[in-house]
Amino acid sequence: MYFDIIIAGFGGQGVMFIGNLLAYAAMEEGQFVTYMPVYGVEMRGGTANCTVVVSDKEIGSPIIHHPVSAAVMNQPSLTRFGPMVQPGGTLFVNSSLIDLKEAADEGLKVIPVPTIELGAKAGDNRMANMTMLGAIVAETKVVSLDSLIQSLTRALDKKYHKMIPINSAALQEGARYIREGLKV
Repeated sequence: MYFDIIIAGFGGQGVMFIGNLLAYAAMEEGQFVTYMPVYGVEMRGGTANCTVVVSDKEIGSPIIHHPVSAAVMNQPSLTRFGPMVQPGGTLFVNSSLIDLKEAADEGLKVIPVPTIELGAKAGDNRMANMTMLGAIVAETKVVSLDSLIQSLTRALDKKYHKMIPINSAALQEGARYIREGLKV
């Protein structure tokens, strides 16, 4: 098994957190994993992206030039990272902020994820990043949803453990969206 993804957005969207959480969940399942964050000039409001590679074999490099998947949370991330996805790969698009006409590409499977609306449905529209991760995991099955939820205690600082229930609900809402055929 081999899976790689670039997750990108602007600082403050929780891009690094969902990459980190995905890495923890893969470790929880006994997989080899790399996680590499990249920050722009400024953290909040600037560009942010991370790469995650998950494999059942040792990973030679965390650097991905042509990912199997990408998740883009804003238009500049789509412009930069969308064209890098391998033909036949999957592009997860935050359709709450990105016009899907901009994401049309015949060579890719484009999955619109209305992250803000799904977050609101889960109880907090600020959970857009978590709904995106729930959708990614439901679509790719790279890790289980249970592993993600169990990994929240490792990924979140103890002072934020009170946020585990809303994060769990948002992950589940993103996964439900995929399971039910992209229905909000």
